Amino acid sequence: MKILMVDVDGVLVHGRPSDGLSLFTYLERDLGLGLEALQEAFFKTCWPDIVTGRDALEPRLAEVLGKIAPHLSARTLIDYWFENDSRLDHSLLDDLAALRAGGTRMFLATNQEHLRAAYLMDELGLSSRFDGIFYSAALGHQKPSPEFFRLATERVRLSASDIGFIDDVKANIEAARQFGWKAMQWTSGSKLPDAIAAFSV
Repeated sequence: MKILMVDVDGVLVHGRPSDGLSLFTYLERDLGLGLEALQEAFFKTCWPDIVTGRDALEPRLAEVLGKIAPHLSARTLIDYWFENDSRLDHSLLDDLAALRAGGTRMFLATNQEHLRAAYLMDELGLSSRFDGIFYSAALGHQKPSPEFFRLATERVRLSASDIGFIDDVKANIEAARQFGWKAMQWTSGSKLPDAIAAFSV
């Protein structure tokens, strides 16, 4: 394995920094917006185009909030969202840093839109810990689409068999394996050495 691709949400990032709860646990209390209303009006209808780069987050969210929560600005909700979905797994980051120091290149491989991808790299400091990021809005395809894996493989200019991958979603693991990546599904009890051992089998 020459490269390790690492998923973000559910692997490196786990909800609210203070307690690890889901980012929108107290959305209605804090911002006066019900999660069900946001899911129905935004995530179920607008998100597929946003996460694959066909639409932009802030203007589309502003349009939706104008209808369901006119008291709330898109920027306020975006800031709340990103800040409450930023609890890093520092133990895993330390293990990844040791592996990278040994010569393995590290990339994030994640379904994200442009603003949060930038937030992850710049505000959370992941740009100093990884060699780059492959994300759905930039690639135009989201995991588990085969195109996501094809494009990421092309851009690192290595064969698929040289790439390892950890992700918490079973469908993404299966798609990666079908493309030829060495992949392991990440769970709450997973350890990086276990993944590395599984890749070498």
